[in-house]
Amino acid sequence: MSAIQSMVNKKKKTFIGLPAPLGYVPGLGRGATGFTTRSDIGPARDADDAPEDRHPAPIKRKKPEEEEEDLNEANFDEFEGYGGSLCSKDPYDKDDEEADEIYFNIDERMDEKRKERREKRLRAELEKYRQERPKIQQQFSDLKRGLGEVSFEEWSSMPEVGDARNKRQRNPKADKYTPVPDSILTKTGGIGDTSNAVVDGREQKMSLFPGDMTPGFSTPAGDIDMKKIGQARNTLMDIKLTQVSDSVAGQTVVDPKGYLTDLQSMIPAHGGDISDVKKARLLLKSVRETNPKHPPAWIASARLEEVTGKVQAARNLIMKGCEECPKSEDIWLEAARLMPADQAKAVVTQAVRHLTQSVRIWIKAASLEDELKAKKRVFRKALEQTPNSVRLWRAAVELEGEEDARIMLSRAVECCPTSVELWLALSRLESYQNARKVLNKARENVPTDRQIWITAAKLEEANNNLEMVDKIIERALTSLRANGVEINRDQWIKDAEDCEKSGSGVTCQAIIENVIGHGVEEEDKKHTWKEDAESCASHEAFKCARAIYAHALSVFPNKKSIWLRAAYFEKNHGTRESLETLLKKAVAHCPKVEILWLMGAKSKWMANDVPAARSTLALAFQANPNSEEIWLAAVKLESENNEFERARRLLQKARASAPTARVFMKSVKLEWCLADLDKASELLKEATTHYPDFPKLWMMMGQIAEQKDDVPSAREAYNQGLKKCPNSIPLWILLSRLEENQGQLTKARSILEKARLKNHACADLWLEAVRVENRGKLKSIANNLMAKAMQECPNSGILWAEAIFMEPRPQRKSKCVDALKKCEHDANVLLAASKLFWSERKLNKAREWFHRTVKIEPDLGDAWAYFSKFEKMHGTEEQQEQVEKHCIHAEPHHGELWCAVSKHINNWRLKTEEILPKVAEKLQVPS
Repeated sequence: MSAIQSMVNKKKKTFIGLPAPLGYVPGLGRGATGFTTRSDIGPARDADDAPEDRHPAPIKRKKPEEEEEDLNEANFDEFEGYGGSLCSKDPYDKDDEEADEIYFNIDERMDEKRKERREKRLRAELEKYRQERPKIQQQFSDLKRGLGEVSFEEWSSMPEVGDARNKRQRNPKADKYTPVPDSILTKTGGIGDTSNAVVDGREQKMSLFPGDMTPGFSTPAGDIDMKKIGQARNTLMDIKLTQVSDSVAGQTVVDPKGYLTDLQSMIPAHGGDISDVKKARLLLKSVRETNPKHPPAWIASARLEEVTGKVQAARNLIMKGCEECPKSEDIWLEAARLMPADQAKAVVTQAVRHLTQSVRIWIKAASLEDELKAKKRVFRKALEQTPNSVRLWRAAVELEGEEDARIMLSRAVECCPTSVELWLALSRLESYQNARKVLNKARENVPTDRQIWITAAKLEEANNNLEMVDKIIERALTSLRANGVEINRDQWIKDAEDCEKSGSGVTCQAIIENVIGHGVEEEDKKHTWKEDAESCASHEAFKCARAIYAHALSVFPNKKSIWLRAAYFEKNHGTRESLETLLKKAVAHCPKVEILWLMGAKSKWMANDVPAARSTLALAFQANPNSEEIWLAAVKLESENNEFERARRLLQKARASAPTARVFMKSVKLEWCLADLDKASELLKEATTHYPDFPKLWMMMGQIAEQKDDVPSAREAYNQGLKKCPNSIPLWILLSRLEENQGQLTKARSILEKARLKNHACADLWLEAVRVENRGKLKSIANNLMAKAMQECPNSGILWAEAIFMEPRPQRKSKCVDALKKCEHDANVLLAASKLFWSERKLNKAREWFHRTVKIEPDLGDAWAYFSKFEKMHGTEEQQEQVEKHCIHAEPHHGELWCAVSKHINNWRLKTEEILPKVAEKLQVPS
C-alpha cells in the first residue's frame, strides 16, 4: 500500500496549488497576449464622488458648410471626386434632360466613327494573342487531319493505352523518391533524444526519430550535418536527370550538368520577386546619393526601372545622371537609347557639345538620322572633330559612291597612316598601277603587316603577272623577319585557305610552298604535312591540300604512304586526269607498290579505256612478276569485258607462276560462273590438296554439290573442311543449314552446339542457333537461347538487334534503349532502332537514324538496302536519288542480306547500283 502511495505522490505535479510567479502571463508561451478590461481595474472614479458639473454645456455643432469631407472609398466618384457634383443638390428639370440627351447622341455618333477602327484593332490583338497562345485544338489540328490517312491495319497495330500503365504497375523496381521536408530535418537536428529498449536481453539506446542515427548524416556531437544532406539531395537529383536525359531518339531533353547552374543564372523579369526589386532600388539609390558622379549607378538604376516597366522613371533618372556626369560617354548613349527618336536627337546633340571627341556618340547621332544626306553630314562633322578615327572613316566611306569613296580614302590614309584596313580598301578602288603605288606606301608605313604583302601578290595574280607572285611572298617573309615579326605557320596556312576561297589559287600555292616547312623538325615533316593536307581538305581548301602533297612528294619522292594519300585525295576531290597524272609519277618512283598500279588500271577501266588498262597491268607485271593482286586484277578486267578465254589463260599462267589459294579460288569461281561445274570440281580437288586449311575452298565444294542436289557429297565436303578448319564459322553454319533443309532439326542443333564448344563467345553461332528455333516456331526455346547468348556475348550488336524484334511490341522500345546503352556505336543496333521507328510510323526519326547508321558504317549493305526501301515508300525522288548516289559512292561489301545477293553465282557481274534494288526487294517492312 505504501508503494502505491509513493507512486501517486511521484506522479503529482509540484506546482499544483502554488501561487503564480511574479510577471506570469497565462498563454504567453503559446503565443497568446494579455489584455486588460474595465472589470479588471474598476470604474474611473469612486461611486461616492459627486460630479463637478451636473449640467454640462451643450455640444457645439458644426454648420453644414463647415462639415468635414467624407473620405470613405464608397463615396468616391471618378469624375466628381469625394465631395460629389457641385450641382448635386439642384433640381433635375427638362432642360437638363434635353442636354443629357444631346450629349448622349454626340457620344454615340463619335463612337460609331471609331467603331470600325476599334474593332479592327481588337481583331489584330486577338489574332496576335492566338498566335502566341494557341488553343490545344489548334496545335493538334494538323495531326487530326492526318488521322484521315491512317489505314485500318495501322489502327489495329497501335498498342493499347493500358499497356504502358500496366507495365509501370507491374514494374516493382521502378524508382520512387519522396523528398523529406526540410522542416522535419530541422526539427530532428540537435535533439538527439534517445530511449532505452531491451533487445536480445540487453538494454540499448534507440533514437526517437527515424534517420537520426543514419551513418554519414550525423556529426560526432549527434547533430545532423545539413551540408551532407544537401550533397545527397544533389546526387539524387543528378541520378534522376541522367535517367530522363537520354531517350531512344538520342536527344537530350534536360542538361543534367548545367541544370542547376541555369536555374541560378535566371534573372527574374517584371512581376517576379517584388521584394528583390525594392531592395535593388534602395541599394542603387544609396549608391547614387553616396557618389552622384558614378555613371554606372545611374545606368543601372535606369535599367532597373525599364525592366520593371517604368520607362518614364528610367528616362528621368538617366537625364538626371547626364546632368551629374556630363563627361560620361556611356550615360549619354544610354539616355539616347531610352528616349523616343525625336528626343534622342536632342540628347545626342547635348552629348556632342560635352564630348566632341567621342566616336561612339557621333556614330549614334548618324544612326538616328533617316536620310542619307543627313548621315553623311553628321560623319563629316565628326571627322572634322576626330580625323584620326578609323571607325569613323570606315563608316563614312561605306555611305559614299566609288569615286567619292576613293577621294575620302586618299584623305583617310593621310590621317590614319597605320591603318592597314584603309590602305587595302584604297588599293581595291585604284587602278592596277596606282594600286601598286598605294601598297608600296602602305608597306612603308606599316612594315610589320603580312596582309599588305598578300594583297600585293593577289593583285599581281589578278593581272596575270604570275611570276611576281612567288617573289612577293618570298620578299614578304624576308621583310617580316627583318622587322622582328614572328612567322606563325598556322596563320599563314589559314591565309592561304582564304586566298583560295577568294579565287587566288596561285597566291595560295605560293604561300604553301614558302611556309609549309617553316619551324618543322626534319623527323616530323612527313607526319605534320599529312595532317596539314587533311586539315585543308576538311576545310574544302583543295588547292592548298594539293600544294602540300606536291611539296611533300618533292621532299619524300619514295614514300609510299604519301603517294597513297595523294592518290586517294585526287580520287575523292580531283578529276580523272589529275589522278592518272599523279599515279604515273607514283609508279615511276614506287614501282613495287601494287596498289598504285591497280588504281591506275581501274581508273582507265572505269573510263572505258580497256586497252590502256591492259597496258598499265602489263607494265605492272614487268615490275611485279609474281604479284597475286595484279594477276587477279588482270583476270577481273578480262572477265568483266567478256574475254573469258583470256581470263582462263591468265589464271592458268597464274596457277603456274604464282600458285596461291586465292588464285585457285578465283579459278574455281570463274568456271562456276560459266556453269562448268565439272571443271570447277576438278580444280577444287587439286586446290584442297595444296591448301587444305583454306576454308573457302571447302565451302565452294559443298555449295557446288548442293547445286547438283548431291546432299551426301555436300555433307562430306563440309565435314572434311571442319576437320581441317574447325574455327571457320561459315562452314559450321552451312553444315547446320544443310541438315535443317533436310528436316534434321535435332542434328542442326547438335552441330551448332558442337561449334559453340569449339568457338567460345561467338555471336554468329548463337544467332544462328536462335534463328533455327525461330524458324522451327519454338519461341520459348529461342528466348532461352537468346538469354544465354546475351550472357556469353553481352556486347554483340547482332544479338541485340535480333533480340529487339523478338520482344512483344510494347517491350521493344525498352529493349532498344538497353541495346543502345550496351552498343552505342554498333551499326546493327542503330539499324534495328531505325526499323523500330519505321514500324511505329515515326518517319522523321527513322530517316535520321538511317542516316546515322550509314554514316557510322558505310560498308554495311543491309543498312543501305533498308534505307533505300524506306525512301521508296516514304521519301521524295530527290531523297531516293541521294540514297542511291551515296550507296554507289560507298561501295558496300558487307551485310548478311547484301552478301547473300551480291555473292550469289548468278549475280557475279552485277554492280552496286544493280545489287541495291535486288536486296531492297527481298526486305520486309518492319512490323
